[in-house]
Amino acid sequence: MREENMFMKDHHLIIGAGPIGLASAKSLKLANIPYHQIEADNEVGGNWYHGVYETANILSSRKATEYPDFPMPKNYPDFPSGAQMLAYYKTYTDHYQLRENIQFNTKVVWVTPTDDNLWLVCLDNGEKRIYKGVLVCNGHHWSKKYPKYEGEFNGETFHSKDYKSPEQLRGKRVLVIGAGNSAFDISSECARVSKKCYLSVRRGIWVFPKTFMGKPLTEFKVKVVPNWMKRRLAKLLLRLVVGSHEDYGFPKPTIGIFDRHPTINTDTLINIKNGRISVKVGVHKFTGSEVEFSDGSKEEIDTIVYATGFKVDFPFLPSQLSRVENNSIVKAYGYGMYDDYKGLYIIGWFQPRGGVGSLAAPYANLLAKMINVQDEFETPLGMALKEIGEKLPDTHLFGDIDFLNWINKKEKQLNKIKKIGLKLDKRNGEFKNKVIEEKEPSGKKIKVY
Repeated sequence: MREENMFMKDHHLIIGAGPIGLASAKSLKLANIPYHQIEADNEVGGNWYHGVYETANILSSRKATEYPDFPMPKNYPDFPSGAQMLAYYKTYTDHYQLRENIQFNTKVVWVTPTDDNLWLVCLDNGEKRIYKGVLVCNGHHWSKKYPKYEGEFNGETFHSKDYKSPEQLRGKRVLVIGAGNSAFDISSECARVSKKCYLSVRRGIWVFPKTFMGKPLTEFKVKVVPNWMKRRLAKLLLRLVVGSHEDYGFPKPTIGIFDRHPTINTDTLINIKNGRISVKVGVHKFTGSEVEFSDGSKEEIDTIVYATGFKVDFPFLPSQLSRVENNSIVKAYGYGMYDDYKGLYIIGWFQPRGGVGSLAAPYANLLAKMINVQDEFETPLGMALKEIGEKLPDTHLFGDIDFLNWINKKEKQLNKIKKIGLKLDKRNGEFKNKVIEEKEPSGKKIKVY
């Protein structure tokens, strides 16, 4: 028989206390939705607490990254440091008194639906709980992606997630593999301390400046211009500020200018022009201490840094509920809800071109309202959204204005969503989450009460 304090059928559980989890907690608290929060670390902040290197600064600006209802301190620079970001999230947590609901130093190891539309949650301390719903906010900067190459490399290797200081690269012949922001940041730091720095880029990219006309680029908003014109204006901007990407040794971009997360770093371009970074094509194979590239060239390398990104990953969910396409796109309605399961919300996997805070807080407010609407009918919210014409996402990249417009539209549709849900209840009858017969990662069969 289950202990009474393990049975919390009126509470939701938030997994993670990073920027998304904190915004979600604040919104649930203000909406008077009972909740608990689980955090694997001993402090809030997510990646800003455990995952960034010492010299990291944000790429989007202070104004684009802060929560709209909780501005960052006025003495913060346009691009705050990692330490300043962490201090901001701690202050936010304390201001809204969110700590009282956070259980630190605890990992969720398994989440699965029960046959009464509740959710069984298993923790790494052996505890099992039952919740009304689960908000998954476990972040997307922790599950490392590695490419596979022929041969073996006998030098040092590590992922960008494990990079903390330029001292890891001092005096070495370093190869950084990747074309994103981490690759460019690490290459720039490497250029100052290493014996030689190589940057391997296998496909064309678009590199943006952090500022334009003295202002952070993310603060330029063109609301009335259609997307096709935004793309043209962006290309014109890059032509004027950056020039041709081929002039830096990069392949010509073959993707649209907004088709991948932007690389925002012109310091690397300067270091390339200064001769401190040598651009190489994609890696072909390893031969001991040498790396052979796809153009046939070879270089002696001491250390390889894999700045090759991350996967969107939910190791505590059954495979049937981890619906991720191309390691990045969660196939869920309303950017977080399935049409065949009630009470599961997968949040924060999308990547805005602007700052996360400007979108995370409005979305969290909308989600809290949707959770209250869900109480009005048995049909899953995702099914109701699908019924009113919501489509599954085909990208993890979003423009901030487009996403805010979507949020505002859904705010106005809440009553319609409720009516559709009640209509589906009558049409389909009583809804029950399907119990999933799958084992915990430990291999022990979960008993569903």
